[in-house]
Amino acid sequence: MSNTDGSPRTTRPTPGRQAEGMAWIPSGRFTMGSDRHYPEETPAHPVDVDGFWIDPAPVTNAQFEAFVEATGYVTTAERPADPAAYPGADPALLAPASAVFTPPPYPVDLGDPYQWWSYVPGANWRHPGGPGTSLRERRDHPVTHVAYADALAYAQWAGKQLPTEAEWEYAARGGLSGSEYAWGDEFNPGGNHMANTWQGRFPHENLRLDGYDGTSPVGAFPANAYGLHDMIGNVWEWTSDWYAEHDRLAPKGPNCCGTPASRVNPAGGTESDSFEPGQAHLRIPRKTMKGGSHLCAPNYCRRYRPSARLAQPVDTSTCHLGFRCVVRPAS
Repeated sequence: MSNTDGSPRTTRPTPGRQAEGMAWIPSGRFTMGSDRHYPEETPAHPVDVDGFWIDPAPVTNAQFEAFVEATGYVTTAERPADPAAYPGADPALLAPASAVFTPPPYPVDLGDPYQWWSYVPGANWRHPGGPGTSLRERRDHPVTHVAYADALAYAQWAGKQLPTEAEWEYAARGGLSGSEYAWGDEFNPGGNHMANTWQGRFPHENLRLDGYDGTSPVGAFPANAYGLHDMIGNVWEWTSDWYAEHDRLAPKGPNCCGTPASRVNPAGGTESDSFEPGQAHLRIPRKTMKGGSHLCAPNYCRRYRPSARLAQPVDTSTCHLGFRCVVRPAS
């Protein structure tokens, strides 16, 4: 049996305990990245991915709470930062905190994200808006304010892994290798909102035409062809890949048969190459995050697409970043 492009399709293995409730993604080839949008997505290039299981939705607050109750785990945002990792930092800024979005009341310079982002002491997964906020009516929303180590700890507890960028993007496309979105080429087909994104002029005007201000319950929007919800919008999602530009990772030249060379199960760059350029004084490595969020808007950050990607420091948690897990068949 083969995929529509002729690449081999694996037979679905019998799922183990960890894969119960997960969606099976068959092996295949797809075009990773895009040449039509942001520079970090280029060049588009062929990638082959083996089959795997993936969570049908981001990990929810209720699921993460079960992990914390079982293990006593304390997230990065709930612990003071290590002064040695942030030389010269104001001690007040090392208190337990996380990044929270606050819309300004008027238009602001879109080149200055500090106009709408701030580190809020006491903001964490239990208190997503800071002190005084809670998970009330949000237990079925994606967990947020999780740094990379927190997502990894949950995955290990659950007997799962975090997806590579290639696995994540392949699954998000739902078998539509060249489409703009997880459901096709039209953003609002038939006038229907297919994902939780921003409508209006970011960051001061949210028209909430999709029905939500902030995160939404997982599954509130239609699944893609693989049965996966919220691969686009709602929250960004961690991947296991160290961030690197695609032009450093894409294969060079054709293979022996004259067809474009393909990367097979790629796993991103290296930790040493993932640091922010020009930030030699603050050596925090970065992972790749995917999918865009409820803060992605047409006038700012049009990253509500499978090919979209950004670098995220591993120590940083925010109110619009979560994760989901995968399980790979034993070899």
